[in-house]
Amino acid sequence: MMSTAAALPEVPPGKVKAFLRLVMIEHSIFALPFAYIAALTAMYLADERVHWGELFIVTVCMVGLRTFAMAANRIIDREIDARNPRTAGRELVTGAVAVKTAYVGSAIALVVFLGAAALLNPLCLALAPVAVVPMVVYPYGKRFTDFPQAILGLAQAMGPVGAWLAVTGSWSWDAVVLGAAVGIWIGGFDLIYACQDVESDREGGVRSVPARFGIPAAVWGARVCHVLTTLLLGWYAVLTGAGVAFWIGLAVVAGAFVYEHTIVKPNDLSKLNRAFFQTNGFVGISLFFFALVDLVVRGLGI
Repeated sequence: MMSTAAALPEVPPGKVKAFLRLVMIEHSIFALPFAYIAALTAMYLADERVHWGELFIVTVCMVGLRTFAMAANRIIDREIDARNPRTAGRELVTGAVAVKTAYVGSAIALVVFLGAAALLNPLCLALAPVAVVPMVVYPYGKRFTDFPQAILGLAQAMGPVGAWLAVTGSWSWDAVVLGAAVGIWIGGFDLIYACQDVESDREGGVRSVPARFGIPAAVWGARVCHVLTTLLLGWYAVLTGAGVAFWIGLAVVAGAFVYEHTIVKPNDLSKLNRAFFQTNGFVGISLFFFALVDLVVRGLGI
């Protein structure tokens, strides 16, 4: 891994911050909590102990893969972004980050991800390239399908599954259920997020659910997605024998979904950013908190 990294051009320190803004590193908060839920649940079921080294490597994997995915997304979409008034200020469009820097950053992130996967177990390393595929396919999805959010959901669903594999080295359908919940949740709120680009997407030939079927259909689709997410999280709780604290957390999450869909309506998208960034960030953090409390109460040693 080190020889590959050494072969990459050095990125001046001043450009690192711009690159991190490009990939919106802070948005790792959406997926990380669910990866931690999967990893910690697997550890509890295995020997009721937190393995901090493994948890750290899982974190590196998640952040590395997400950083690669976001950089690839920005590189692939830079021409589309330039035509959209909302995204015309993004770093690759304005030149704040050079395309070469974005390529170097994405390559480093990919190397970090693959290297971390290699430190976990053979199955994680073998499946790591598979995890990369939907990350690259997603930005192209809006060019050939009206349902690019489904590809995004698939990409995000792999996080909890990968975290479970990292701990156990074996497949788990429990983790698949949690992954499906995460994928449908993120795909659902991306339906809402895409509503703000309907006019630009239609003019530029960019495909999406709201561009093809309209904003009301996208908002109702998101509502259905979040109902399914809640049901899947409940199923996961049953499969893993979750206790009272997890169910309280699920009730909190359900309340957050209700709130999200009361402030975002087909004829009023003025509070879309609050729903997207604040409410969905709260969903991940709150459920992780209650899941962790539940695992500790049940005997997880930290």
